[in-house]
Amino acid sequence: MIKTENLTKKYGELYAIKGIEMDLQQGDLFGFIGPNGAGKTTTMRIIATLSEPSWGEAYVCGHSIYNEPKEIRRLVGYMPDFFGVYDDMKVIEYLEFFAAAYRIKGPARRKKCDEMLEVVDLDFKRDAFANTLSRGQTQRLGLARVLLHDPQVLLLDEPLSGLDPRARIEMRNLLRRLGQTGKTIIVSSHILPELADVCNKIGIIDRGVMSFSDDVAAVIKKVRDQIILHVGVGASGSSSSDGEAARAIKFLDSHEDVESATQGDGYVVATLKKEVEDYSELPTQLIGEGFKLTLFCEEEVNLESAFMALTKGTGANF
Repeated sequence: MIKTENLTKKYGELYAIKGIEMDLQQGDLFGFIGPNGAGKTTTMRIIATLSEPSWGEAYVCGHSIYNEPKEIRRLVGYMPDFFGVYDDMKVIEYLEFFAAAYRIKGPARRKKCDEMLEVVDLDFKRDAFANTLSRGQTQRLGLARVLLHDPQVLLLDEPLSGLDPRARIEMRNLLRRLGQTGKTIIVSSHILPELADVCNKIGIIDRGVMSFSDDVAAVIKKVRDQIILHVGVGASGSSSSDGEAARAIKFLDSHEDVESATQGDGYVVATLKKEVEDYSELPTQLIGEGFKLTLFCEEEVNLESAFMALTKGTGANF
């Protein structure tokens, strides 16, 4: 759906972006992470055919940005970080104005606008003037606008920027719903936690260079070289919980697949040896030793921790 090859934009001796490689499929929700000025907006504007690269190529749904910009614009919905609204227009009038620009005519125009207001949870503001909306409501109105022509690709530049906590949560939920519709979405942010639980792929960009781009699962796997298990054991018979935990630590510490076992916060933390990936027999073995399992799960590595490990020492100010 979106593919870039050595995408580069240069101003004099300054590289805004350099050698950007991206390959996104239908349904991907790509988190484009980087500090302000890293090159996120430049990349998105080039993909949207609003700016030309110095060299390199980009394709959207198989169409080249050089040869088929009109076809790409029909397929793309681009929402910039900040956009203006017309002071004397109501919300519904604002959407109908842009629907007309997309050549949506007659009764279908009002129906489409009403549908988009429902999608972004803004139907209760349909008759309010656009300039009276809050920042969060304005962002949702902008999203409704770019959805009017049902684009296959969405390019959302900092849609969570400047929103209060509640508005950020609502916008993230909306992004999740859009991701489930099969659209390919690039959403940029300079704050990783905003996108950590929304995207299935992320790209890290700094000073115009993409330092990492992969599936979220691959990012986490890259920084986790050992599996850590949380094991909870309950008291059985006359044994105490503390006594059972101590016995579990002793058993796990001597297990051939376990490197170390220590007491955690209400559970035993077992770190497996680096070469061990299959631990499916371990619960059965614990039960066979007479333990009553109340917890057995793999410790999660969140995306923020993975990100910090990947960017350690780069000097990036995220």
